[in-house]
Amino acid sequence: MIYEKNSKEVQAYYKNDATAFNNLKKGSIKDKGKINNTICCHLYEILNNCDIPTHFIKKIDKNTQLLEKVEIVPIEVLVRNYFAGSLSKKFGIKEGEKLPDTLIEYCLKSDELGDPHISSDHILTMELCSEETLELIDEYSLRINDILRSVFYVAGLNLVDFKLEFGFSKKDKSLVLADEISPDTCRLWDIKSNEKLDKDRFRRDLGKVEEAYLEVMTRLGLKL
Repeated sequence: MIYEKNSKEVQAYYKNDATAFNNLKKGSIKDKGKINNTICCHLYEILNNCDIPTHFIKKIDKNTQLLEKVEIVPIEVLVRNYFAGSLSKKFGIKEGEKLPDTLIEYCLKSDELGDPHISSDHILTMELCSEETLELIDEYSLRINDILRSVFYVAGLNLVDFKLEFGFSKKDKSLVLADEISPDTCRLWDIKSNEKLDKDRFRRDLGKVEEAYLEVMTRLGLKL
């Protein structure tokens, strides 16, 4: 939940609500807000220290963070390292097969339309962003992938795939990483067992969702 603080900053409050399939499935996960906020703030601090431009300013409390206000680019970026989810279904390849190279896909940011997959040609033809911006989005996405894969690998987790969003800062109009990075937006599997420790546990009714999120936080060396 976003609250406007002033003309250039907002506060994001992380709730325990859980949704899937564009809000068709809804629920609540105990302590999810605190856990996701803790993980997200930690990862954004790492990215900021690695010179990735982001909207993150600081953690305010267990559920809240302070962010730069941005104008969101209406594109969701999917960064994939392994076959999983819709990619596995599309090509009939079992989940967990490693991709030869990191794959970047795009979706139109629209709950009403179900966030349909779109191509770079669609993006440029519909003027969702400029070619220069799209190239920068790809560059940042690959750099972020390298950083996060290393962070999660040390924690005994494979970063299977994840979603990113970008926006233009209200302060200087520069492109920055925005939105959330957490088990809600990343597929995270245990390196040895391939146990799913992410939102798929909620999507697929696998159970122990809170325990999975808490496990990710603990492996990253974090506490509530």
